[in-house]
Amino acid sequence: MRLTWLGHATVVLELDGVRLLTDPLLRARAGPLRRRGPTPTPADVADLDAVLISHLHHDHAELTSIRMLPDLPLLTGPDNAAFLRKRKLTGVGLGDTWWEAGPDGSGVEVRLVRADHHARKMPHRPNDSYGHLVRSPTRRVWLAGDTSLYPEMADLVDLAGGPHDLAVVPVGGWGPRLSGGHMDPEQAARACAVVGARAAVPYHWGTFHVPSQRNTPRGWMDRAGPAFADALAEHAPGCEARVLRPGDTTTWETHGRTT
Repeated sequence: MRLTWLGHATVVLELDGVRLLTDPLLRARAGPLRRRGPTPTPADVADLDAVLISHLHHDHAELTSIRMLPDLPLLTGPDNAAFLRKRKLTGVGLGDTWWEAGPDGSGVEVRLVRADHHARKMPHRPNDSYGHLVRSPTRRVWLAGDTSLYPEMADLVDLAGGPHDLAVVPVGGWGPRLSGGHMDPEQAARACAVVGARAAVPYHWGTFHVPSQRNTPRGWMDRAGPAFADALAEHAPGCEARVLRPGDTTTWETHGRTT
């Protein structure tokens, strides 16, 4: 298993030979947002099998970025998928069943799970939000999307078929203050404890900002990742924090050794 964080909510997850991309935001700027750090290259998103879309906020389903990719299945909820198909993209609406994400026989499957993220309604796009579970014969991964904590989060263990080998969790945003439907580092650490994650990668932090914002605390963009590692040590000491910088890759060996 191999994960590359491309910034914000965009990761490439490689699992048993299948390459999945999440919430592509591949440009240096999107609307008022400006990227800090390297802009993803075509090589970073080559040879993909599918794209996972958690919701249709513009920093997660940026249509220009999606159109930079080959024609790939965009795995999301039914209403979101219909919105994408109307724009001549290959939206695939998932339900409560597992969808085979790679070639026949790969054994890598994806399904939707709940995410609570309804603070900022969009008037012209569906507002449904999801996380994704990815499983293979060797691994279980929870990609949380944008969400707050919710009581049924513990049910994800049964849905996945056991504790998660990896949780990819949001710990911040593109501003120093979080609106509802997001987790701060401590809440994200508590979520990792609930789902029994053995390792966790924080994302949705340290990448995009709005230059016109005033009176922002100095250094705010750099705080959430290290704060998550500290919170994880307190609330989920059995879970290993992998705090990356945009463009970094981390791997897990099948027999349990990590690099």
